[in-house]
Amino acid sequence: MLEIDFKEIITVGMVLFAVIDIVGSIPIIVNLRAKVGHIDSEKASLVAGMIMIIFLFVGEGLLNLIGIDVHSFAVAGSFVLFFLALEMILGIRIYRDEEPGSASIVPLAFPLIAGAGTMTTLLSLRSQFHTINIIIAILLNIILVYIVLKSSKKIETLLGENGLGVVRKTFGVILLAIAVKLFAANVKGLFV
Repeated sequence: MLEIDFKEIITVGMVLFAVIDIVGSIPIIVNLRAKVGHIDSEKASLVAGMIMIIFLFVGEGLLNLIGIDVHSFAVAGSFVLFFLALEMILGIRIYRDEEPGSASIVPLAFPLIAGAGTMTTLLSLRSQFHTINIIIAILLNIILVYIVLKSSKKIETLLGENGLGVVRKTFGVILLAIAVKLFAANVKGLFV
């Protein structure tokens, strides 16, 4: 039975939007576009979406294979989200690798859109929300990612550097609160 819950879809969608941080990545996307020319927005969006949906189903099996329970992964994921949020709020770099050098699939679809933070988040969310709602939230985010990739130059011009900074910090605070909630909800499961 499908348990579609719009509140869950909105919550998961906001978490994924904050973790993917496509708006905050516009400077990287613009720089990448300048280096390599054309970026295939459709291909990057589709590949990122497929990676996320596949990992949503296969990720837990991989964890079981190596003997890690979902609560442990969710607590670890809450730490990753916490540090990603600090990155966004404080404007520091903890996780990002060197500047990308190629286009659409690598590094755009993976790891920029569907990276380690997104994968950790998906499995952490799976422990709290219905799978169908997570899939719908992924699809909505991929549509948004596509729109942002297609219009990255216009968005950059419209928001300006200060506007992008405000958006990034706002979603950083939201992500920080979600990390705390995820930790609190799963830490008890470690001791049961």
